[in-house]
Amino acid sequence: MEISTRAQKLEPSVTLAASAKANALKAQGNDVLSLTVGEPDFTTPKNIQRAAIQAIESGQASYYTPSAGIKELRQAVVEYIQRNYRLEYQMENVIITDGAKFALYLLFQAVLNPLDEVIIPVPYWVSYGEQVKLAEGVPVFITCAQEEKFKVTVEQLEKARTDKTKILILNTPSNPTGMIYTEEELQKIGDWAVLHDILIVSDDIYGKLVYNGAVFTPISTLSKEIQRQTIIINGVSKSYAMTGWRIGYAVGDQAIISAMNDIASQSTSNPTAVSQYAAIEALSGEQDTVETMRQAFEERLNKIYPLFAAIPGFKMEKPQGAFYLFPNIKETMDLCGYTDVTKWVDDLLAEAHVALVTGAGFGAPENVRISYATDLPTLEEAAKRITAFIEAKSTK
Repeated sequence: MEISTRAQKLEPSVTLAASAKANALKAQGNDVLSLTVGEPDFTTPKNIQRAAIQAIESGQASYYTPSAGIKELRQAVVEYIQRNYRLEYQMENVIITDGAKFALYLLFQAVLNPLDEVIIPVPYWVSYGEQVKLAEGVPVFITCAQEEKFKVTVEQLEKARTDKTKILILNTPSNPTGMIYTEEELQKIGDWAVLHDILIVSDDIYGKLVYNGAVFTPISTLSKEIQRQTIIINGVSKSYAMTGWRIGYAVGDQAIISAMNDIASQSTSNPTAVSQYAAIEALSGEQDTVETMRQAFEERLNKIYPLFAAIPGFKMEKPQGAFYLFPNIKETMDLCGYTDVTKWVDDLLAEAHVALVTGAGFGAPENVRISYATDLPTLEEAAKRITAFIEAKSTK
């Protein structure tokens, strides 16, 4: 049986591939330090666990739910957005999905027609372009310079715009760079999108994870016109340490949300019931654990940033949010005699047993992504091993 053309053209996720390689090496008995997956190393908070257990014991979690999610969770999202964004929505503006990644997938399937163009600033999260292609759209990549903190400008957007441009994807704080757009920058981008009737897909998944006085400004809050032009993508995975529960959501134009719901009804039917009840508690319950985890990530960042910045050849900006470092390692590769970042990453894993993610999957072939969503001793040891690997290669 021949595999479909779309499946053959699909690029696998480099983050999951890197994690799988690390786990395979670890299974052979090697002491592998994995800084690959963007997954908090905290367990889901107890109050959220208890809500899930109660839903199971009461029988609430035993049945199918509406495709768009149970009304209690959709209302919890409405209230969460009202508290945190000061925006008014109704339940009809909300769909609950199997993780924020599936919210993006449904959105592209619902909105894109063949050859519609989607502008994606580079570096980008690995699934954006592939999901656009799965919806028969055309990803249009705009390279954003590290010297400009990896942020796209209106001038770049206008240069890339054509009569086929339908969507702009905006991720702030960014995966993989950790950079945050200012309110002034977002205002210009939002006004440009409104002027040209371009849908803004605002990936806000890291909005609660900002550090050292940085401020996350949701673009949807800047004007009524920009709000109407924006679909908010978010979820509970990162801020609430709930990656395994697979609950995301999209908020925005009712017609788009309805179309996403129709597609969901013919694919997954509905998100997992027990996870939905847990997510109600995450969004509506006490938020102290969110701040505790945020402070832990901030402490790690401030302690490990100087260590990684001192690694020979590493050039990087200090992140303002998320939990990744994204150094340019061109000078490092030159020192070690490499021309391919993926080969460098593969050899680092094989020889020093440190797993990073190649920047090639993020559109940045001179960079690597380092997740600091793990404990400080692991991060400190990883910095030592990387330095030793470079020094050993440099002397050959």
